Amino acid sequence: MATTRRSLPLLRTLIAGKTQTRTVTYMPRPGDGAPRPVTLIPGDGIGPLVTNAVEQVMEAMHAPVYFEKYDVHGDMKRVPQEVLDSIKKNKVCLKGGLRTPMGGGVSSLNMQLRKELDLYASLVNCCNLPGLPTRHENVDIVVIRENTEGEYSGLEHEVVPGVVESLKVITKFCSERIAKYAFEYAYLNNRKKVTAVHKANIMKLADGLFLESCREVATKYPSIKYNEIIVDNCCMQLVSKPEQFDVMVTPNLYGNLVANTAAGIAGGTGVMPGGNVGAEYAVFEQGASAGNVGKEKIVEQKTANPVALLLSSAMMLRHLQFPSFADRLESAVKRVISEGQYRTKDLGGQSSTQEVVDAVIAKLD
Repeated sequence: MATTRRSLPLLRTLIAGKTQTRTVTYMPRPGDGAPRPVTLIPGDGIGPLVTNAVEQVMEAMHAPVYFEKYDVHGDMKRVPQEVLDSIKKNKVCLKGGLRTPMGGGVSSLNMQLRKELDLYASLVNCCNLPGLPTRHENVDIVVIRENTEGEYSGLEHEVVPGVVESLKVITKFCSERIAKYAFEYAYLNNRKKVTAVHKANIMKLADGLFLESCREVATKYPSIKYNEIIVDNCCMQLVSKPEQFDVMVTPNLYGNLVANTAAGIAGGTGVMPGGNVGAEYAVFEQGASAGNVGKEKIVEQKTANPVALLLSSAMMLRHLQFPSFADRLESAVKRVISEGQYRTKDLGGQSSTQEVVDAVIAKLD
């Protein structure tokens, strides 16, 4: 009997080992494992810290990517042509935050990148992470924002001294393609609902055109529920019942506000991944813009949270069709967050950026 009892744990282990089989994610084509070049822009503020975190983790994983690094800063007048050429060649870019000067007529390099590469869709995934306490549970929102027009068109001029006119441009072409992207994303990711955010009760022509485009596209996806919400009510609903939202599609400015609000609800901008994508190119970065450059004190103390950009780089790996590497990275990050031993100050901990990186590397399968 004693021998039988001793052998039971061994038997259970053997059975468990047999049941833990690998799943086939996809069948690669010959040559798909060849290392892929990725343009890397460390950027300003915390950017070099968090992009270096990604470099370390990629190297530890032996991920099939290598980086072409370029020094770009927000106070430059234009994105250097060699950087644009690199992104157009590689098709994929990973970037830290670029500081945008306030006023003074200096245009945003972030906007230049989006327009030059026609990165018309911004995607931010705002979801609860296991083990990270938040005010609301079951939050899993994807904010898809039109990235090239609206209030960000950059069409401003001074009519007479003391009077400035700023144009909001909405076109059917851009509204239709962002709506198509939102519904296609929902369809491919088994999402159940798409919510259009607007202010058509006041801006009846501009936001009315956006809604009209969304409604037309919605008819082509009968399996996905479609509804609409005014942006001010949307903000109130987000902070009271965020779990009601699934995929949200928005014009440019509203999307920036909604994404940052949703990120704050789900755990903070330091843990929300995102990216910008167009027909040909994709740029991955921290999902929510608030805090993606960071305070000088965080830079000096080297306590920037690398989680958001690590998760964004997992999105990048899936985009490059390296799903198993993406799964390994995402699982390691979530295990570190769940265990709670290594967290930066914004998540209630005292860890440095490097300590979090080392913990993630230690959890890689």
